[in-house]
Amino acid sequence: MGKSIHIGQGDESLALDLSVANRHGLVAGATGTGKTVSLRLLAEGFAQAGVPVFVADVKGDLAGLAEPGQASPRITERLAALGMKKHAFAAMPVVFWDLFGRNGHPLRATISDMGPLLLSRLLGLNDVQRGVLDIVFKVADDEGLLLLDLPDLRAMLTNVSERAKELMKSYGSVSAVSVGAIQRALLGLEGQGADGFFGEPAVEIADLMRTTPDGRGVINVLAAEELIRSPQLYGGFLLWLLAELFEELPEVGDVDKPKLVFFFDEAHLLFNDAPPVLLQQVEQVVRLIRSKGVGIYFCTQSPTDVPDAVLGQLGHRIQHALRAFTPRDKKAVAAAAETFRPRPGLDTGRAIQELAVGEALVSLLDANGVPGMVQRVLIAPPVSRLGPLSAAERAKVMAASPLAGKYDEAVDRESAHEMLAARIGAVEDEDEEEAVAPIKRRKAPPKTTGQQVAEAAMKSAARGVANAIGSSLGRSLVRGVLGALFKK
Repeated sequence: MGKSIHIGQGDESLALDLSVANRHGLVAGATGTGKTVSLRLLAEGFAQAGVPVFVADVKGDLAGLAEPGQASPRITERLAALGMKKHAFAAMPVVFWDLFGRNGHPLRATISDMGPLLLSRLLGLNDVQRGVLDIVFKVADDEGLLLLDLPDLRAMLTNVSERAKELMKSYGSVSAVSVGAIQRALLGLEGQGADGFFGEPAVEIADLMRTTPDGRGVINVLAAEELIRSPQLYGGFLLWLLAELFEELPEVGDVDKPKLVFFFDEAHLLFNDAPPVLLQQVEQVVRLIRSKGVGIYFCTQSPTDVPDAVLGQLGHRIQHALRAFTPRDKKAVAAAAETFRPRPGLDTGRAIQELAVGEALVSLLDANGVPGMVQRVLIAPPVSRLGPLSAAERAKVMAASPLAGKYDEAVDRESAHEMLAARIGAVEDEDEEEAVAPIKRRKAPPKTTGQQVAEAAMKSAARGVANAIGSSLGRSLVRGVLGALFKK
């Protein structure tokens, strides 16, 4: 397997060196200029080099990675222009995923894994409501109540609201108005289909980093045509996945090739209306995750869609055409041109507006991590199918998946919802017992002193065991979303 990915032909043949591929990158360009083809080309190159890939398919056409491409007049013309005599069309090893479980294996995460910060982002909560959600998570941790799905969170919100006076001294004020607002937001999130996303079995990171017996990396394709209509859920899920990768993967330092490459299509959805604290954490993840061997490639229309702090971490740039019809467009073109290392004789700002479909301005890091001078490049064609799959073709790929049956059925184990319901039932039974206690006292023989002592000892021991278990569970609750970074 090669040590680089052929990108195309400019002043010279251009290739991405795999040893610096975890330095992240950007693929940008207006709609219809060819950036999805560039994304596909990179995904194929990484897979053929033995690097697993995760990519969101927001238009449905990346599913074609699972089938070999076919010759066409357009591809033949492109190959001739590139001086490429041979082009081996091939299918890539693909595993389909879907948060809604319709067009791929279900992708799930628990409420606890998601954590209060990112969940607040998904729900669109203000600072006060976010504080209440923090309290809910803290109480659940302290009392050993597992938050796995939306019913667990609803039950916990109700419980904390009912115990607001009791909890206020230890945790702070819990407003009934804020709890009501969070409950309404949960209904909205459920309406977007998130009820199927939260739960178990949660996805294992190792299953996103698989390779085939012949050494190729598996391309994980997230079916996102429906998900993209819920931008907060889309951005939140992908950010959670990045955070999970950051927390679970070990430090590897410099590597010959990445351990995993993550493509974030429609990247602006991550940053739109994001609170400053979240943007800071995204920047930290992008900066630090490359030491875990993970490369992140943002795909969007303009570099201005990405905050400067994040943009500065993206060493590889593939910029397709931008059109400047308005003063704002002209500023975006100028900003894009300024991100490249200039090449003598090439007017970068003018070239961005003149690029044809399939052309791009490209700057890649060399083996020493130094940005190359920008080149005007004709992008090489992919080897897989340029288009979607039929329902039958997708079903065939899913049936042959190495993960078939592992995630397809949801598991509902005992968690906060069931535990709190059991508490309520126990209290009701106690009340009923107290109501009939006078009758029982008349009928039941008195207990001896020895029986009373033994019963008290047993109850004390049981309470000790329960408290120990609860404390252990509280400590062991894993919170995936950027938790490790908050401790730094």
